[in-house]
Amino acid sequence: MQTTTRQTYLDWLRMLAILGVLLFHSARPFAIDDPWHVNNAASSHVLSEFSYWLSRFRMHLLFFISGTVSWFMVSRKSAGGFMKLRFQRLFIPLLVGIFVIVPPQIYMERLTQGYKGSFWDFYPSVFSFKPYPQGNTSWHHLWFIAYLLVYDVLLTPFFGWAVSDRAKGFVDRLSWLARGKRVYWLTLPTVAWFSLTVELFPQTHALVNDWCFFVYWLLFLLTGFICALQPALMDSLERNRRISLGLAFVCMLLINYLRWNNLSLTQVLPFGEHDWLTPFYIARHPLNAWLWVFAIIGYGKKYLQRKHRALDYINQAVYPFYILHQTVIVIIAFYVVKTDDTIGMKYLFIAGTSFVVSMLIYHLFIRPFAITRLLFGMKSRQPEAKPAEKQVAVPAPRLPEIALQ
Repeated sequence: MQTTTRQTYLDWLRMLAILGVLLFHSARPFAIDDPWHVNNAASSHVLSEFSYWLSRFRMHLLFFISGTVSWFMVSRKSAGGFMKLRFQRLFIPLLVGIFVIVPPQIYMERLTQGYKGSFWDFYPSVFSFKPYPQGNTSWHHLWFIAYLLVYDVLLTPFFGWAVSDRAKGFVDRLSWLARGKRVYWLTLPTVAWFSLTVELFPQTHALVNDWCFFVYWLLFLLTGFICALQPALMDSLERNRRISLGLAFVCMLLINYLRWNNLSLTQVLPFGEHDWLTPFYIARHPLNAWLWVFAIIGYGKKYLQRKHRALDYINQAVYPFYILHQTVIVIIAFYVVKTDDTIGMKYLFIAGTSFVVSMLIYHLFIRPFAITRLLFGMKSRQPEAKPAEKQVAVPAPRLPEIALQ
């Protein structure tokens, strides 16, 4: 029976992934040819390249880690208990996000487009339920939570079966993939699906018509669950971490060589734009994503399996921080981009201030109160254990001495 003890390296990696999301979104106002909710007058090639690199693996890593978290949860609860917990942790914060957290982002964007009213004049339009960008109802960056909720609902029967004794043979057979370099076979379903469907179904984040990416992200989550289910697979990622990092680096160099030299498909390979070999050319993107994820997981398992007294606080803060961070960034960036400071100073100020403000909101207004903990998907606050009462030794009464006659 395998242990369900939490692996601290996954907690550290989740924290780093969320920090990467903060750095990514803080750079978005300065992106080239990629307008965001709030945009600086001048763009930055350096920040655009930094954002592009982070975008190759940041959400992929989060979905993979979410798969491992699902394994830890379902291992300790029944399928019904798992679903109840996921509803509490995902559905409620998603509603709060749509109607409370995201509207200020849309309002700031509308101000840049010429809207003159106050936020309270704008806010009722959120309840018209007209989807963004034509309307003002959206989940924006919280699409991740929406997709995760649907995945957990769909996969709960498989999750429940996989952690039961009935799946012991299946789990044992997974160890075959942990031998040598076979762990890389886990990438094939994702690479094949993406390469064959991405041109037909571009990404929308709308859930209902996002056919390519809906399955794409699901496969990252499912692979994370399977790797947690069979620990030998995680051991294999650790052993092969140098190969994963080396291949990820080479693959990234190839992708950037094509981008920086404006080389199209027909200039690189001797076939047409929609030739039968086109999927093999497209495969460089999902393959690159998997290599970065495998490298990060492998190095994390090797060097981050250590506890720290701050880790429990960080673990609780990560999820509310993710929910808050983009709204804080958009509000701060709305004012910062109007200044005459350099792009570098603007970026550092937006990233640093957004981090501090998001953490203060969490620490002062979310963490201490039961209702806000519920609304932001946190566990209920555990009552502090009362210190054991000290046992006071009561001296035995001294008997009067009896004089010997």
